[in-house]
Amino acid sequence: MPPKFPNEVKIVMLRTTGGEVAGGSALAPKIGPLGLSPKKVGEDIAKATQDWKGLRITVKLIVQNRQAAIEVVPSASSLVIKALKEPPRDKKKEKNIKHSGNLSLKEVIEIARKMRPKSMAKELRGTVREILGTCFSVGCTVDGSSPQDISEKVASGEIEIPEN
Repeated sequence: MPPKFPNEVKIVMLRTTGGEVAGGSALAPKIGPLGLSPKKVGEDIAKATQDWKGLRITVKLIVQNRQAAIEVVPSASSLVIKALKEPPRDKKKEKNIKHSGNLSLKEVIEIARKMRPKSMAKELRGTVREILGTCFSVGCTVDGSSPQDISEKVASGEIEIPEN
């Protein structure tokens, strides 16, 4: 049965591992009713998320006229882990990974700029602090010191965050 409105746009959000074909069983209940083939969409998602190999990532499917456009919506943690430039790991073999890398404050600000539309903070400074919190939970350091220390310095105004 074709959809009632041919030009209607449906948006489906999915969490998937980048660069891997998601199981048809995970996709079928979400996109089957829209008249799409789960296998084909799974392959398209794998192709679109190739540079996020091995990371859990949110994917936005925009379906119109039984055509799916795929958009990658990166989360703060996946941007931080990608910025650490670690080699992709096998999900099945290695569990509870600690990411012990080091990021520069400039990279953190760059990630904050990408995440700005999703952030609830009033200023970029608040978004930078959100990303620093993510760095802490991921387990990496920023400029060689703890992200918590840098977050406190940003809050007190010791470290100036340029707005533009």
